[in-house]
Amino acid sequence: MQWTLVIPLKPLARAKSRLAPTAGDGVRPGLALAFAQDTVAAATASAGVRDVVVVTDDALAGRELGALGALVVPDPPAAGLNAALAHGAATARARRPEAAVAALNADLPALRSMELSRILAVAALFPRAFLPDAAGIGTTLLTSRPGTELRPAFGGASRARHAASGAVELPLVGVDSVRQDVDTGEDLRAALTLGVGPRTAGAAAGLLIPD
Repeated sequence: MQWTLVIPLKPLARAKSRLAPTAGDGVRPGLALAFAQDTVAAATASAGVRDVVVVTDDALAGRELGALGALVVPDPPAAGLNAALAHGAATARARRPEAAVAALNADLPALRSMELSRILAVAALFPRAFLPDAAGIGTTLLTSRPGTELRPAFGGASRARHAASGAVELPLVGVDSVRQDVDTGEDLRAALTLGVGPRTAGAAAGLLIPD
């Protein structure tokens, strides 16, 4: 099964506000863009991925992510993360009605293409499935097979919400790169330890990251 991934991205000036103690306003937008670039680059290289749809109203991010092969669409709902994901999923299925669609976070700078392919192969066994984040509270990936509505419920304690909605939690190990999203300085340190993509490595160089 070949997947269309939907990746949402806030305007860069407002992205990753919880990283403010680690990366000031002059650095944080570039860091958020680097996360998204490394995420999209790894996603498009995954054997299980047919195409990537990025939902964003940020012109710079749109140009840079489009250059990596993503289809960039605006966010006309402008009503938050889940509305953007629903719009992206609808866009994907307007293009390919029988698409298998997955929502993926934009802040996975350590993402490994092979790990993503493993997860998507297992997710194809279920109508809807999800992968919890490294903290075990949120979600980094939500999948829906052809003919199944995505029904995203990201934000905060989304692991519990996705489970309650009937999505199957994927019981995989050895896929840390797909679970390690970055919201805080501690998260960034963990991602750097896993090994981030080149754009994040460059953007994070010289930052004082707390232990």
